[in-house]
Amino acid sequence: MKQKRTCVTVVPVGGMGNRMRVMAGAVTLQQQLGAELKMVWFKDEGLNASFASLFKPFDFEAVKMVDDEQCCCVQRFDRPRRKNLYLPRLFQRLRYDACIYEKSVYGMMQSEFDFARWAAGRDVYLATYSKFFAYAHRTLQKLFVPVDALQRLIDKRCEGFTSHTVGVHVRRTDHVEAIQASPLELFYERLDAEISRCADTRIYLATDSEEVKQDMRARYGNRIICSDEKADRTSQAGIEEAIVELYALSRTQKIYGSFQSSFSEIASELGDVPLEMVCCRE
Repeated sequence: MKQKRTCVTVVPVGGMGNRMRVMAGAVTLQQQLGAELKMVWFKDEGLNASFASLFKPFDFEAVKMVDDEQCCCVQRFDRPRRKNLYLPRLFQRLRYDACIYEKSVYGMMQSEFDFARWAAGRDVYLATYSKFFAYAHRTLQKLFVPVDALQRLIDKRCEGFTSHTVGVHVRRTDHVEAIQASPLELFYERLDAEISRCADTRIYLATDSEEVKQDMRARYGNRIICSDEKADRTSQAGIEEAIVELYALSRTQKIYGSFQSSFSEIASELGDVPLEMVCCRE
């Protein structure tokens, strides 16, 4: 008996870093199974910008990328939640052989759930912000190529980089654990050591805190390269600025990242750059 074609619908959830690693994992799963893959990108409170406004179209066989404004059945593909009265669940139970939603994925990963075996030979739906499937950095790099306008801004941002420019990502405003586990003093220790080793050290700072920018500039002066724009991840312009920061970080020689930050991790993977999470916890 001929095996049923595997079809996977994936909805990446959350902020930029979370979505990027979900999509890279989904493409790797698709390639392993020889499946058809549809990824639906929603503009929402997690990331209020379309995929097409940030990245160029990619070319993976049997993979379709859909922005929500291009989708005539948006409510059918959205994950069930209070804001849509959980109505998509009714359609999805009828439409798919099986569905997994974001609140279940982390626990399944902890129990070493086999997502490939779950999907094989079925028509399935998955919404998640977790890195549910391992992928090669090359897959991430091929999937996410900034549009030309953003690429020009990235190139301009990096003009002041020297042969020893280290990246620093200090996350603050929306991540309590990062604030507690990655205090600014620990970043200072790492950066002071870098400057002691190399007098030509420059520091690329990516942060969502204006206070951190001021403190870093006061301590390191002209060594600091960072955005002059106030961090704002709710607007189109703010999200575009986040892309510029992400790719600028990826061009440094080493990244010092914040605790549990997918942004730091993705920057490291995009540039194949060493990453050290600055953290006072084991």
